[in-house]
Amino acid sequence: MRRIDEYFETAMEAWGMMQKTTGDEGAEWAERFERYFYEFIHELKNWWATLHPKPTTIEDAEELPEIRKWMEQLPAPLQLNFLTELEDIVDGIDTERFD
Repeated sequence: MRRIDEYFETAMEAWGMMQKTTGDEGAEWAERFERYFYEFIHELKNWWATLHPKPTTIEDAEELPEIRKWMEQLPAPLQLNFLTELEDIVDGIDTERFD
């Protein structure tokens, strides 16, 4: 769980810097954010695999204390991205990311 939180925090730091920078520097922060956000999602999938029983709906998943904690910290523009990823996890859809 600690590793997930570390990736989450790093992604949020990169998001904050991305909002404050422009040009090449902003692009570097955007790449960093994307990398850490998807590392966070990868670790989230690993954690999800350990849950027994697993929530079967997105609504039930959103009620988990850990999920609620991350949702509360996410900036509004990222909440939809997170919910989309969470829905894929709940539905057992493994999305491949290409760089």
